[in-house]
Amino acid sequence: MPSLKDLRNRIASVKATRKITKAMQMVAAAKLRRAQTAADAARPYAERMSTVLGSLAAGIAGQPGAPELMVGTGRDDTHLLVVCTAERGLCGGFNSSIAKLARDHANALMREGKTVKLMCVGRKGHDVLKRLFGKQIVDVVDLRGVRQLGFGEGEMIAEKVLKLFEAGEFDVCTLFYSTFKSVVSQVPTQLRLIPAQFDANEGGAGVNFEYEPDENEILADLLPRNVAVQVFRALLENAAGEQGARMSAMDNATRNAGDMIDKLTLSYNRQRQAQITKELIEIISGAEAL
Repeated sequence: MPSLKDLRNRIASVKATRKITKAMQMVAAAKLRRAQTAADAARPYAERMSTVLGSLAAGIAGQPGAPELMVGTGRDDTHLLVVCTAERGLCGGFNSSIAKLARDHANALMREGKTVKLMCVGRKGHDVLKRLFGKQIVDVVDLRGVRQLGFGEGEMIAEKVLKLFEAGEFDVCTLFYSTFKSVVSQVPTQLRLIPAQFDANEGGAGVNFEYEPDENEILADLLPRNVAVQVFRALLENAAGEQGARMSAMDNATRNAGDMIDKLTLSYNRQRQAQITKELIEIISGAEAL
């Protein structure tokens, strides 16, 4: 049984931890508002980009000379998985859920005899995936020094992906991230980047558009930009999801710390009362003996 001093030390330690988790919860709440605003602002642009590209893709479907970024290389042998996670932990299962989705997809591809390569964006995803796929990780993007995410970060990652594609390093590229729904809901998501995948209804069924210049020339500029836009959107969704998950995790930690303090205080009071009672009995017994 721990002594009274040990219990006092544990109570003081848990109280200090509760102060830290409460402060982290408040910081995450403040950052969440900014991150959620940025994610909400990026969604319409990314969706409109997909709509325009869907319309263009419908116009050149089946035509020779279509861009490889849209139709692919004609093979399905080598897959690149771009896994976007957070740079920091203490956010519940946020990072592990994204890594699990990517891991399951990679294992399914390897069972089919495909070659899998990984690009990890974020230290936490790399820490999880390197245990199983250490030799298959071709690049790691560290964003710990970035204080405010901008389009430049998405463009930089997209350039790395496009250089690998131009060098013939992969045939299919899939992006993994977490879509922000609410503070308590972040949905792990996978999105195929190369060849570009669009909803059949996005192009506008039954509507014909004329483009100037022609579709191929527009696609040559928009398809690489679409890769950067989708990566940037994934980074913003992740940033909002990370803060929401951290806010929820720190709130739970604060509540658990309060429960632990109550239990430790109860044990401390019981033990102290027992010790006082024992001392009183010893005093009374000594007095009676005299």
